[in-house]
Amino acid sequence: MGAGPRRIPANWRRAAAAGGGREERPHQEPQQRRPGEERGGGRRPSCSGPVLLPMAAEKGILCVGLVCLDIISVVDRYPPEDSDSRCLSQRWQRGGNASNTCTVLALLGAPCAFMGSLAPGQAAEFILSDFKRHGVDVAHLAWQSRGETPCACCLVNCSNGSRTVTLYDTNLPDVTAADFEQVNLSQYKWIHWEGRNAPEQVKMLQRVEDHNRTCLPSERVATSVEVEKSRPELYQLFPYGDVVFVSKDVARALGFSSAREAVMGLRGRVKPGATVICAWAEEGADAMGPDGVLVHSDAFPPERVVDTLGAGDTFNAAVILSLSRGNPLSAALTYGCQVAGRKCGVHGYAGIV
Repeated sequence: MGAGPRRIPANWRRAAAAGGGREERPHQEPQQRRPGEERGGGRRPSCSGPVLLPMAAEKGILCVGLVCLDIISVVDRYPPEDSDSRCLSQRWQRGGNASNTCTVLALLGAPCAFMGSLAPGQAAEFILSDFKRHGVDVAHLAWQSRGETPCACCLVNCSNGSRTVTLYDTNLPDVTAADFEQVNLSQYKWIHWEGRNAPEQVKMLQRVEDHNRTCLPSERVATSVEVEKSRPELYQLFPYGDVVFVSKDVARALGFSSAREAVMGLRGRVKPGATVICAWAEEGADAMGPDGVLVHSDAFPPERVVDTLGAGDTFNAAVILSLSRGNPLSAALTYGCQVAGRKCGVHGYAGIV
């Protein structure tokens, strides 16, 4: 067989076709921080979970990046090296940054789609089934004839919520600009990229820029990029994207010691008019939009932190959803911290709504 993407098998094509947006639900505006609350703390989310944003008929959000199989073992303490111990529980979970962002978007009621690579096999069958269960459109999956579906082994320490991940994804090709040419941009109001094969992703972003120059403002597609790993080749994504998410690890690698420092220091590396956002775990998140005003949201910790795996992807999804519906940056940042806080108090994602 050739080395490029191939057609989805017929039985999986039927499963993929069943994916789509989730049923819309009425919900309320996110709660705002009360005056006098401590910076970096914030109110804890209620036991019913963060409130959701109002919805109307809307175009979808496309996320481009990694999907993998997460094999998650929950332990009561991190084991010492060369030891033998039992875990409290173990589960399979669909993972990958862009994939997780789709999961959260779907749970929050947004129509969304995923674009990434898979290789045929048992892991891919599980992943497809889980996409379908969450109502995520997978029409843009690129089926590869070489390589294996990525797999991550994850240890979640429920005593403090820490997660330790080892990922194998070195032999499966990422989606390319040629694959992205098949995407009908008019179907989407927002496209989000998880930084991976940056040279190809730059071409994809340039295609959206070209599209936006030829259509009415109301038909333009908003874009965002996530620079999570401190690999210099990913930094070429900074000048692209209407919204740039920068991780704490990247900020530190670039010499910044806080989210505030990061968004102020990186503003000159993004395109004019773009927004820079940096989350800093329990210290909340900071952002700076086109007006140059620094915005901060406190964190919203749960009663007990049990699972932080995917908390950053949850934050990104909630912020994207809020901004895509026209909310101001301050409200979007607060909403992102609220939903991420709720996620840290539950295993997996089902409990965030």
